[in-house]
Amino acid sequence: MTPRLLLRPFTPSDVEIVHPIYADPDVMRYVATGAMADIAHTRRLLDDYTDHQLRHGYSFWAVIEQVSGALIGDAGLYRTPAGEVELGYTLGSAWWGRGYATEAAGAWLRVAFRDLGVDEVVALAEPANTGSLHVLEKLGMRRSGERLAFGRPHVVFRGQRTVASIPSRTR
Repeated sequence: MTPRLLLRPFTPSDVEIVHPIYADPDVMRYVATGAMADIAHTRRLLDDYTDHQLRHGYSFWAVIEQVSGALIGDAGLYRTPAGEVELGYTLGSAWWGRGYATEAAGAWLRVAFRDLGVDEVVALAEPANTGSLHVLEKLGMRRSGERLAFGRPHVVFRGQRTVASIPSRTR
């Protein structure tokens, strides 16, 4: 939980709620899968997130705006085939520009470093995705070159576990 958001694992009943977000071409423009063509794709994606959660103890979770109770997207961590722990987030366009991506992603970085003991988290963002570039820089992640992902160039960001990066509960 964050001051304005509730983060929780997806449930089967979330499919119909989150599908319009995942079907929106503007929202999904920079997401690997692109816009979800139909609800079956969204269902398979949420099933994958659930399986990943069971295997690794973390995954992409639903992001709920506390004041409205609305499911507004996802955020979380995912172990890539290369063994990296990747940070990601996708929010419906109605909630852009409110700092929610930074808030949710920051919460996941704290979980990664403090609770899960992960030493490094990576994040990828396409160079044209200025919103995500700003979020990752604001979180203190550092640019670490570029790589092709999903057939497109991405800026690679890395965040490392340090004593300074793990906020004290008393601060």
